[in-house]
Parts: sequence; structure tokens; C-alpha cells
Amino acid sequence: MRLNINNETSKLKSVVLGMPNSMGPAHSLEDSYDAKSYHSIQHGIYPNEKDIIYEMTEFEKILIKHGVEVYHPHLIENYNQVFARDVAFVIEDKMIISNIIQDRYDEQDAYRKIFARVGWKKIINLPDSAHIEGGDVIVWNDFLFIGTCFSEDYRSFKTARTNEYAIEILKEYFPKKRIIDLELKKNDTDPYQGILHLDCTFNPVGKDKCIIYKDGFVDESDYRLLIDIFGEENCFHVTQQEMFEMNPNIFSLSEEIVVSDSSFTRLNNHLRNEWGITVEEVPYREISKMGGLLRCSTLPLVRD
Repeated sequence: MRLNINNETSKLKSVVLGMPNSMGPAHSLEDSYDAKSYHSIQHGIYPNEKDIIYEMTEFEKILIKHGVEVYHPHLIENYNQVFARDVAFVIEDKMIISNIIQDRYDEQDAYRKIFARVGWKKIINLPDSAHIEGGDVIVWNDFLFIGTCFSEDYRSFKTARTNEYAIEILKEYFPKKRIIDLELKKNDTDPYQGILHLDCTFNPVGKDKCIIYKDGFVDESDYRLLIDIFGEENCFHVTQQEMFEMNPNIFSLSEEIVVSDSSFTRLNNHLRNEWGITVEEVPYREISKMGGLLRCSTLPLVRD
């Protein structure tokens, strides 16, 4: 398999989609490892497996409709494998294996057949102390945007998934990229106040546009930098409630087509009416209750 990912929106050819089956029981509050899951458990609305299967099946139908080759990890019984983006990610023709949190470490075993198709020469394994997950990595042509946490309390946050050491290593592997680190606000229990991954607060669409939540960044200068790069007129700003609902985390099939949650009325209307983008709508409300959405569910392998 020849990997090729140079941005978030070129025509998608092949992708890994997470598995909805045999998720196992919901975690306890103490064992939850992201703020949205904590909120869902706390309010008794954590999703059931039947609804997750339905939503991911609807998403896969859209992928197949548009000619995308879809791969899946093999099934691990009683294990949540919905969010493929956390396990690995692709930059150019290299696949980086994430050092995911210990609670999900076994999940990587389910991707061994996919890793084998890629070939070991194209796979980058990071040192154990270099922490990174694919949701924090956005490839945008010459840019590589990476969400991180520089706090001295980094290790105390379950939602801090990417550290400075991992960013330094990526700089060595991709010296021609302009790598921009963006520090995200973190909160393990309140999904209105913290950002799990960069793609929960910022996501490019089309040729030169983006969806962004201003208050997801620790330093406003990081937000301003993104606005300068994309241009104010090319940025769709989401509200705090829309961030909570995970509006930024849609998924591009091409520069002209995106897959979005059917409940994102304001965003979907803007994409269609203002930016001329075709929106394929799917129901994804239940999956959102676990801290991720459409981009989180995918691991793109090849784009044109």
C-alpha cells in the first residue's frame, strides 16, 4: 500500500474506519479518560452498542457510495475500537504509530494486518516517552498543525495526549514542514472547558477554509495565527455549545464534499450556501457522547 496524505481535504481513496461492535460496558466516572465520556456517564446518557453500530454503518455507506476503500481493524471482544484516529496517523507516505494512553494500548494489536500492508519501512515507531495521538495532528500542505499541552501538570491530565517531545521528533522526520504547535485548554471532567484533541477545536475544509473555536486555545495568539493563515473570511466560528456538540470534527471526502452530523444545522447550511460544499449528513449524536465524531472515527491512508 502506497500511503499518501498531504492535507485534510484532497479526494479520499482509502481509509480505516473504527469498529463499533463488542464495545463492552461503559467505564465508571473514575475510569473515564475524556471529559465528554465523563459527562455522558455522569448524566446517564452514555451510548449503547446498538446505536453506535447504526451510526457507523451509516457513515460507512457514505464512504462506499463515494468509492472509498474501507478497512477495519480486527475485532477485540468487549473493547471500544470506535476512534481509529487515535491509534495511528499518516503524514505524506509515512505512518506514525501513536503512543496512546495505557487504557487503550491493546487497541494497536487490532491494526497489525493494516500495518503489514503498509510495510515496516513506511512506519515510524516513537519512543515511549513521546506521546501523540492523531486527533492532535492536522496535515495542511506545507503546514503541520499539532495540538499539545505544555502545562507543568501535563501528566495529571488524562486529556493531555500530545507532548513537546513528540513534536520535536516529528520535526526531525519532516524537516520541510512548517510545524506549528498549538496549546489546547485541558479539563478532564468538563467538556465545555477543555479540548481533547486539536480537531475538536480546528479543522480545515475545502481548498482554503476552516472551522474553528476561538476559546479552545490557551494563548489567543495561536488562534490569531490560524486566522492569519486562513483569513478571517475563510473561517467559520463555532460557539461553545457547538464545540461541545463537536461541530469542528467533520470529515472531508474531497475539497467539494464533506460528511457532517445531521444535527449541525448552522454549520451545514453555511458549508452549502456560503462555501458551495456538498454535505453528506449522517446521524452521529450517540458517538459524540464518547468524545469524538467523524474525523476521530477515521484513519485516512491515501488521498489524491
